[in-house]
Amino acid sequence: MIRQNISNAMMVLEKLTELEPRIEAAAGAIAEALNSGGKLLACGNGGSAADASHLTTEFVCRFNRDRRPYPAMSLAVHGGDLTAIGNDYAFEEIFARQVNAFGRPGDVLAAFTTSGNSENVLRALMAAKELGIKTVAFLGGDGGKCSGLADTELIVPSRVTARIQEGHKFLLHTICEMVEQELQGAEG
Repeated sequence: MIRQNISNAMMVLEKLTELEPRIEAAAGAIAEALNSGGKLLACGNGGSAADASHLTTEFVCRFNRDRRPYPAMSLAVHGGDLTAIGNDYAFEEIFARQVNAFGRPGDVLAAFTTSGNSENVLRALMAAKELGIKTVAFLGGDGGKCSGLADTELIVPSRVTARIQEGHKFLLHTICEMVEQELQGAEG
């Protein structure tokens, strides 16, 4: 099983080379936002929520280099907000309502969904679009219902959730490395 999983993961990762222009676009949008005083918002459910938090933590803390912190927040970690919105409105609104509360033009929303069919992520992308916030969607399979909604789509070509999440982790690390180089350059 281990050898088969490694082989399958390697095949998926190899296919990500086809996303190079989109990866560069995603990194460019995030770097531009952070260098211009904007912030990074991120959302997702379950393992994708963990990936959203991982991505934002890399900017609030650091990735490879010691540098100043940048404003980034995962919309999946505020228990009071999530439960109040879910209770008073609907679970499908938990991220969109926060995008409307915290998002401004000049920001970027990174949305994670392995299936591309998470209604709350879809609604967050739509809310961001209405506000003029740039969007990056980390998707899997064929992109699902979220396909076509983001400014930049990073679709991991697999139907296996574990392989998609491994691809998302690789993509977010690559983007962090690229953005951090831009942030370092901007700081002199």
